[in-house]
Amino acid sequence: QLQLVEFGGGLVQPGGSLRLSCVASGFSLSRTYVGWFRQAPGKEREGVACISTRGQATIFGDSMKGRLTISKNTAQNTVWLQMNSLKPDDTGVYYCARYRTLYCSTLVRDVASWGQGTQVTVSA
Repeated sequence: QLQLVEFGGGLVQPGGSLRLSCVASGFSLSRTYVGWFRQAPGKEREGVACISTRGQATIFGDSMKGRLTISKNTAQNTVWLQMNSLKPDDTGVYYCARYRTLYCSTLVRDVASWGQGTQVTVSA
C-alpha cells in the first residue's frame, strides 16, 4: 500500500527552525520524485521543494531559497525538509507528495498521492 506519513510540525517562533520528516512506504524513493507542498489558511496548495530519484534538490520560490533544504535517505525511504529562519508567512499545513511525473513541479495535478499533512505555525 502506497503511503506517506509526515512528522515534525509544530509551533515555532519567527527566526526558528523545524525539520519535517516524510516516511514513505509501498514504493521506492530511488524510482519516484517526492516533494513538499504547503497550504496556508485561505490559500491554494503550493509546491515548496522537490527531490529527484537521483537526489537532486529543487526549492521553489525565491523567498524560500537559502532557508529550506530538502534531502532524503533512500535506504530509510525518508525525505526531510529542513526549514530555517522561519517567518509567519511560512505558516500552513505541509504535505509530503509523491509525484506522478519524473520531473519536479509545483502543480497539484502532477502529484499522485499525498500524506495527511503536518501543521506548521510560526508565531511569537
